Amino acid sequence: MKPLIYKELKLAMHPLCYLFIFLFPLMILIPSYPLGIGFIYVLTCYPILFLGANKGQQSNDLLYSTLLPVRKKDIVMARIITVMLMQVAFMLVMSALYPLARFINASILASSKNPDEYMIPGLGLNSYVLVLAIAIIGYAIADLIFFPIYYKNGRSIVMSTLLTILGFVVYIGVFTIGLPFIPGLEILNNIHIGIQFAILAGAILISFALHIVVYKTSAKRLENVDF
Repeated sequence: MKPLIYKELKLAMHPLCYLFIFLFPLMILIPSYPLGIGFIYVLTCYPILFLGANKGQQSNDLLYSTLLPVRKKDIVMARIITVMLMQVAFMLVMSALYPLARFINASILASSKNPDEYMIPGLGLNSYVLVLAIAIIGYAIADLIFFPIYYKNGRSIVMSTLLTILGFVVYIGVFTIGLPFIPGLEILNNIHIGIQFAILAGAILISFALHIVVYKTSAKRLENVDF
């Protein structure tokens, strides 16, 4: 498994993936920018840079991988682990920038005559850990959509991408923009930090459970693909 993951990181992943991981988290520093929206951009690495055109289908990466003396299900597992590492790295970078984001927003609010103009829509910085929990489950759902469709024939980039991004946008929009504005649910914007971490722990467990489903479903589909 380790050589396969090494192959994914060295050969399959386009260099721009690494740039995206360190570039898009900077969006957390934009005052009044909805936190949940920034998580969407990781998904663009799937079709454009990672699973798709530049170093995927054009170089027949999947065909090459199946010709190696490894099991097809190990190919799927290595790809899923690599994607999860990319997601975790993105969230770690964003979390490292979180204190600076709080400082910037606090400074703007303190000096503004109209603080409401700079309030973050939906779940803001006060609920950052909760946003992470929501995003973690969202990524698992996105993978649950993308991988089984992609590995059905190894070519369904467009369909899998459209459905994945659409599903994630609807999901993250409901949780980070829609719910906090429903009467009685505004408490989500200032939920206790201890409860947020408890929800985060639950989200991690749910994510692992969903990724097991992703792995089993995708591996079974790839086994039936004849190259």
